[in-house]
Amino acid sequence: MKKSLSIFLSTILAVGMLAGCSPKEAPKDNAGKEAPAGEATIAKIGLGHVTSIGKSKELGTDKNGKEVLPVGQVDETIVAAAFDKDGKVVSVTIDTAQTKVDFEKDLKLKSDITAPIKTKVELGEEYGMKKVSKIEKEWNEQIVALEEWMKGKTVDEIKGMKVTKRDESHVAVPDVEELKSSVTITVEGYLAALEKAYANAVDVKEGAVKLGLGTEVSIGKSKGLGTDKNGKEVLPAAHVNTTMSATAFDKDGKVVDTVIDTAQTEVKFSKEGKLTTDKNGEFKTKTELGEEYGMKKVSKIGKEWFEQIDELEKWMSGKTIDEIKGMKVTKRDDAHPAVPDVEELKSTVTMTVQDYIAVVEEAHSKAK
Repeated sequence: MKKSLSIFLSTILAVGMLAGCSPKEAPKDNAGKEAPAGEATIAKIGLGHVTSIGKSKELGTDKNGKEVLPVGQVDETIVAAAFDKDGKVVSVTIDTAQTKVDFEKDLKLKSDITAPIKTKVELGEEYGMKKVSKIEKEWNEQIVALEEWMKGKTVDEIKGMKVTKRDESHVAVPDVEELKSSVTITVEGYLAALEKAYANAVDVKEGAVKLGLGTEVSIGKSKGLGTDKNGKEVLPAAHVNTTMSATAFDKDGKVVDTVIDTAQTEVKFSKEGKLTTDKNGEFKTKTELGEEYGMKKVSKIGKEWFEQIDELEKWMSGKTIDEIKGMKVTKRDDAHPAVPDVEELKSTVTMTVQDYIAVVEEAHSKAK
């Protein structure tokens, strides 16, 4: 009897040990291979943006009779996001370039068009939200809290966030328990840019572990009222170029894939200082413009901007930042000081590339 009981207990113990040692099915990455337990795998990356010139001002007076000078203001909200195979956010970075070009009463340029332009993230404490914030948090701190809340959720779940209207300037403040003490900014633009990032998302190759956002902003082509070298009248215009990239990197810091785009936004004025650009107009990036951008008709290789940037993105894939920065370039003219001079790109990329390299480098430095 004792011997039978001993055999029975031994059998139960053995079965239990086998069950305890059976491994759980490991999560799969987008290539079908096993990913580290607990880690979501990047399957897609996307770049989204929302452009607004709604805060631009024309020459005139305010409701108190105070003089208002012309301002061309371009607010560019940018999102770089990585998603898993189920469409859930793995990594997300949000930023806004709030770029102003000021004019004098005589419509000459007031802003220094050579000065560097910082985004809200880059401004950090300089942005100055903390001193007026009820929760005493700066913009960059609040946006990090929002990004963390988004992780692990689908775009539909994020869009379904409960919000509340605080005032006319804050029409969609988060009304969810997790964010009440950390986010008091209005978030509709950030959600819209994330939705665009998902809609534009591209599949990435195996091995992406980090995603970064890079930006480069310039107002160098802005103009005040005057005449050109031929005596032709030049009307005032704020010209804001925002180049951006969402770039995925592997564990060795090599580019797995990158999406690069440029928002080239103009705010135009008449010689009387009145706005001639529709504040509610649609503003497309170079990629969104596609054939409308019009590079092909002046291109020696007969390729549109979006076709050329696609070739540059492919060339970057598999390379380190140092290898990309080390690209041999040549100066074609003053407007094209850094055209690729590498055999693989000579027949596919004839535009200047220094800003595109710069935003991928910044994406690498900020990747997470």
